Amino acid sequence: MFRRHRSAFLEHMADGDLALFLGASLAVRNHDVDYPFRQDSTFWYLTGCPEPDSMLMLAKGVEGVPEETLFVLPRDPAKETWTGRRMGPEGATEHLGFAAAQSRESFRETAAKAMAQADRLWYRLGADARLDDFVRDTQNDLRKQARLGLAPMEEMLDPGPVVDELRLFKSEDELTLMRRAAAISAEAHLLGMAQVKPGMYEYELEALYHYTFRRHGCADSGWAYPSIVAGGDNANILHYTNNDQIFRDGDLVLVDAGGEYQGYAADITRTFPVNGHFSDPQKAVYEVVLAAQLAGIDAVRAGNEYHESHTRAVQELAKGLVDLGIVQTSVEECLESESYKRWYMHNTGHWIGLDVHDCGAYRHDGLSRPLEPGMVLTIEPGLYIPAADDTVPEEFRGIGVRIEDDIHVTGGDPEVLTAAVVKTVADVEAACAATRLMPPTLEDAPLASGALT
Repeated sequence: MFRRHRSAFLEHMADGDLALFLGASLAVRNHDVDYPFRQDSTFWYLTGCPEPDSMLMLAKGVEGVPEETLFVLPRDPAKETWTGRRMGPEGATEHLGFAAAQSRESFRETAAKAMAQADRLWYRLGADARLDDFVRDTQNDLRKQARLGLAPMEEMLDPGPVVDELRLFKSEDELTLMRRAAAISAEAHLLGMAQVKPGMYEYELEALYHYTFRRHGCADSGWAYPSIVAGGDNANILHYTNNDQIFRDGDLVLVDAGGEYQGYAADITRTFPVNGHFSDPQKAVYEVVLAAQLAGIDAVRAGNEYHESHTRAVQELAKGLVDLGIVQTSVEECLESESYKRWYMHNTGHWIGLDVHDCGAYRHDGLSRPLEPGMVLTIEPGLYIPAADDTVPEEFRGIGVRIEDDIHVTGGDPEVLTAAVVKTVADVEAACAATRLMPPTLEDAPLASGALT
């Protein structure tokens, strides 16, 4: 898979081109403790290399320079005793399939010689100050050696837009990983529904999700982004991550959580009752949001503009706000004035892949781009009615609802990767009543007939 990704980028390079990509480094959390390492997404996309401080050099038609060279930390038995085994250059060729690999220590010398032979350089300025300095200094050195027949490279290109567009379209291998991330995340959400109860703390519920992610093979922290576990009025804080309040009987809880499997993210939001049963006002708001989400998902079809999902979802939300008596105008006036934005202030989705908010342009030439097979995006409308909002009927105050799924654009009907997580009112209440003491294995088919008891 990674070799195919490199080949796709090489197709955009011309003869005489060189490209440099930098992997991530360890980051200090506190004192001598590092954060769990997570590879740079683009570097992972091109290499599959899990180690820090790695570099990739691609060359096309550059005399004496291999087409691909991976630079990794050298083997060091003393350091490996403390921090873990390294691949070394030999392991990079053996396990990652690179034709050429060298020690990271040789990068500057090798890259400088390659730059002297190249016509153009693909490199993203600003990503790393030390590497920026190296590129600039090498260019200056080449200028000073004009009498020796050397010359600086004629042009520098940003590889970002090319790689971003490649990453936007998921291969079948990538979709397989995303389906796995979705299945693991679905297990977590179903467990959360079954286990939530009044008197539990938000962080207790959060722990069940994170446990499930790690139990099924999600790396490092397990999550693709910090989980939002928001009870009651906390759901009206869009990126609430304190997760430290107690659940009250009669409240809803909004959980926005997804695992990351082999670098690929899932992103799921469900809103469900702490005591297992929606009140009538909660049900009314919830069903408005669900109708909006279903309308948005239905618009995820090849040929439709990206923004079409948002348009359809907003139409349903505006209609619902009028029907609930929250908005006192007509639906048409609500849409024209955008008064709905008081309770729905974000877009209806985003690309998803190696990053939960994945790369890729949303517009081309100022216009919303058409959807194409292989794209994956979220659909996540919501309504957020703060407890302090005295402009709405009292029974709706303090209710926050969002429903989110990950959708694969196909040549026909949209594929809902996260469909295993129930979302109708009846199914959610049944899931809340189910006995799920521990996450079952994925092979146990948790949503098979009779799984909810």
